Amino acid sequence: MTIKEIQEEIIDEFSMFEDWMERYEYIIDLGKSLPLISENYKLDENLIKGCQSKVWMHSEVEADKVVFTADSDAILTKGIVALLLRVFSDQTPKDIIDADTNFIDEIGLKEHLSPTRANGLVSMVKQIKMYAIAQQSKLTN
Repeated sequence: MTIKEIQEEIIDEFSMFEDWMERYEYIIDLGKSLPLISENYKLDENLIKGCQSKVWMHSEVEADKVVFTADSDAILTKGIVALLLRVFSDQTPKDIIDADTNFIDEIGLKEHLSPTRANGLVSMVKQIKMYAIAQQSKLTN
């Protein structure tokens, strides 16, 4: 699936919920399904700066696609990470770099987070894009 198709799928899923409590529960459930990151990647250098909670993220290239693994020590943040990885993991660096993140606004996520969590969300997206840029330059060299 393309990034856009995944984002549209997420927007459809979120439109089924009546209120934000149900959406928070859904995000938390997504976090519970996040595959565990290897303990070797839970290093300070893999921490995302700007997040209120600890978020570790690692990327690798497999068959010209960037594959992300991540974890967080906060349950809601873990769900947000799971949502982002669903969109961006297993995509080409170019597609990640070119992708917009309008789905975050369309589902109303940023406006329903505390300012520090919203900053963390922006930091996570920025880090995903930075990983893609780094992987893109490796692939073109």
